[in-house]
Amino acid sequence: MCAAGLAAALTAPGQAHATPRPPHWEVKDTGAADVRFRGLAAVSRGAAWLAGTKGTVLRTTDGGASWRNVSPPGAGELQFRDIEAFDTRRAVVLAIGEGEASRVLRTTDGGATWTESFRNTDPRAFYDCLTFFDRQHGLAMSDPVDGRFRILSTRDGGRSWTVLPSAGMPAALEGEAGFAASGQCLVSSGARDVWLATGGAARARVLHSSDRGLTWTATDTPIPAGDPARGVFALAFQGRAHGIAVGGDYRPDQTSPRAAARTGDGGRGWTSAALPPPAYRSGVTWLPRSGSTALAVGPTGTDLTTNGGRTWRTVDTGSYDTVDCAPDAACWAAGEQGRVASLER
Repeated sequence: MCAAGLAAALTAPGQAHATPRPPHWEVKDTGAADVRFRGLAAVSRGAAWLAGTKGTVLRTTDGGASWRNVSPPGAGELQFRDIEAFDTRRAVVLAIGEGEASRVLRTTDGGATWTESFRNTDPRAFYDCLTFFDRQHGLAMSDPVDGRFRILSTRDGGRSWTVLPSAGMPAALEGEAGFAASGQCLVSSGARDVWLATGGAARARVLHSSDRGLTWTATDTPIPAGDPARGVFALAFQGRAHGIAVGGDYRPDQTSPRAAARTGDGGRGWTSAALPPPAYRSGVTWLPRSGSTALAVGPTGTDLTTNGGRTWRTVDTGSYDTVDCAPDAACWAAGEQGRVASLER
C-alpha cells in the first residue's frame, strides 16, 4: 500500500462500487512466541529485521512469510532493544542494560556472523537507543552519567565507537532518562540532525543536535512527566522541521492524557495534539512521501494521523511496541509474544 492510499482509505468516502477497507495489520508467524520484539528495522516490503529478548534477531526477505533466526551466538542473556539495518545483509543491533550488558554488534552477511564492536565498561552507563545518519555515521545514547546524557559515535558503519565529549550536552534533570521501549528515543533525519527523547523527571524533554551530537539544546514538551514511568518514549522526524513525539505512562492502570505532541520548527517548540491517542504509545513513524501521515503504536492499539499529528484515530487494537516504515512505504510493527505484522489495505 502506498502512503497516499493509506490516507485515502481513511479520508475518502470510497468509490461507488465498493467501500475501501481501512488499513490494517496483517500478523505474521515468527515462531518466536516467547520473545518480545522492541527493535525493528524496515528495509522494504519484502525485508525487515527484528531484535528482542533472549538475544534474538530475526530477518525476513519474503515479506514475513518466513523468518530466519540469525541471533548472535552466545547472546541468550542479552536484551536487544534497537536495530538499524542498511539492507538485507548489513545491520547493527544494540543490547541494553547496566554496565557490560550494554553492547553493540554488527553483521555484514545477513546475520550469518556477528562482530561485537562495543561493550560498555562503565557501570554507571545504560544505553537505550541508536540511530544512523547514513551507512557510516551513527550515534548511540546512554542515560545520564555524571549528570549528562552520554553519546557514543561511529564514523565507520559501527565497526568502532567513541564516547563524545559531554561539554555540549545540557545538564540532565533529576531522575531524567531515556526509555528503551521501541528503539526510537534517539532518531535522526538528514546528514546531521538528531533528537533525543526523555522522561522520568519533572518535565519530559526533547534534546536536539544539528552537528551529529557534539552540541545540544533542550526543549520541554507538553507530554506529562513527573514520574519514572512517564515521558516521551518515541520520536519521528520528517526532514529537519516536522516531528512527532509520543509517550505517556507505560503502566497499564494509569491514564495517559496528552500522549502526543508535534513540532514544525525542528523541536524548538512543541504543541499537544488536539485529539491525541487514547492511551500510552511507545512507537511512532512517518509514512515516507506522505507529507502528513504517521502511525503510532502501543500495547493497546495503533493510531493514525493524516494531518501531521494534530489529531489521531485508532485503526487497530492489537499490541505493538515499535513501528517502522521503509523507503518504499511498506510499514511493519512488532511487540510482545513474537507479534509482528505488516500494514495492508
